[in-house]
Amino acid sequence: MAENLQKSAKVVVLGDIGRSPRMQYHALSLANNGLQVNIIAYVDSQPLTEILENPNIIITKLKPLVIEKGPKLLQYALKALWQSISLLLALFITGKNDYLLCQNPPAVPTLPVCRFYCLVTKTKFIIDWHNYAYSIMALSLPSKHPLLRISKSIERCFGQSSNHNLCVTYAMKADLLENWNIVATVLYDRPPKIFHPITIEEKHDFFKKIGQHYPQFVKDKPSDSECDATTVFTQLVGNSVVLRADRPGILFSSTSWTPDEDFGILMEALQVYETTYNFTKRLPKLICVITGKGPMKQHYIEELESKRWQHVTVVTPWLEAVDYPTMVASADLGVCLHTSSSGLDLPMKVVDMFGAGLPVCAFDFKCLNELIENGKNGYTFKNSDELSKLIVSWFEDFPNNKKQNIIAEKMKTELVKFQESRWEDNWNVRAKKFFES
Repeated sequence: MAENLQKSAKVVVLGDIGRSPRMQYHALSLANNGLQVNIIAYVDSQPLTEILENPNIIITKLKPLVIEKGPKLLQYALKALWQSISLLLALFITGKNDYLLCQNPPAVPTLPVCRFYCLVTKTKFIIDWHNYAYSIMALSLPSKHPLLRISKSIERCFGQSSNHNLCVTYAMKADLLENWNIVATVLYDRPPKIFHPITIEEKHDFFKKIGQHYPQFVKDKPSDSECDATTVFTQLVGNSVVLRADRPGILFSSTSWTPDEDFGILMEALQVYETTYNFTKRLPKLICVITGKGPMKQHYIEELESKRWQHVTVVTPWLEAVDYPTMVASADLGVCLHTSSSGLDLPMKVVDMFGAGLPVCAFDFKCLNELIENGKNGYTFKNSDELSKLIVSWFEDFPNNKKQNIIAEKMKTELVKFQESRWEDNWNVRAKKFFES
């Protein structure tokens, strides 16, 4: 893109950019290809360090409007009006660009406002379809609610009027074409290079670091001489770090703590694990690490605390962005509770786990087979009973179950193949061309 050194792009996210990894990766790819990038978004959590330190990227922060009183429809209308005005001002105040890349959902008011800006400034308008806004709204609204019809019409209209469309699955590509006559290019989520398998030494250092805030990761009341030598999972033997034979298993999950991710499924599976532990005596103690922010987090934490499990410990750590990939790579098995409102998107958290070499149990839905081959690079489940059986089977006689260790190694070999296609390479093949013309 040598000829595009002076070209520029806006990346618009009407949400928290810190919790929008795909749009952050878009911004980095654009910047690394010589474009000046302006991210227009809310900043409720810290973006990637690479974003903050990249000289080609600036962030224009949007200000949220908080309304907690009055009818829901009025709240929604006032919020949409405020978002329209603030987004429109941000777009025009930051000047003209060659390209505008917009995340959908949300569709209202993002798509009409961005399209208006692009028409006035003759900017190329590109939509990145993560899901359908109307399908997410349908989770909480009656099927014939007027907002659903409005959202669906807006998505169809402005999707048809955009210069280019990107989407996350072939199932979505087919659906866009069949129902709305929108031609889209599939850009699969792929893990960036920060997600990769790590060494035992790196795990040891990470457990020591996180153990300063979460004592579940370090040995109970270690002596001063043991502080650097021992964690619950690793120990220093001579000059080498080894995994402890008596270590607990680590189960990892990242959740949005929202109704569309049924956390109760995991809670029930953990209860089965606790009960099975007492009966079989063939299971290790289990540390379940759950990350993420969301409206129902406190509710579920209180439920977990009421369980008083003896053999299952649930930790909900706050992790710095730099530590999240290390936590993923340190686990033994991942769990994904994502269910798709449209049945057409894929969970990015699974992509990150695969990038870190972590096999995953994921809740099954229509197009998940585009990412997970059941029994080959991960497992799928449909209820808590199936999930509990998968977790118990994975950790039975852990870590000395030769049969299970062979299965785990075969899965990790499959994940090495997955890791060969990284975000940067995939973006250059699939999306780069839309920012060159």
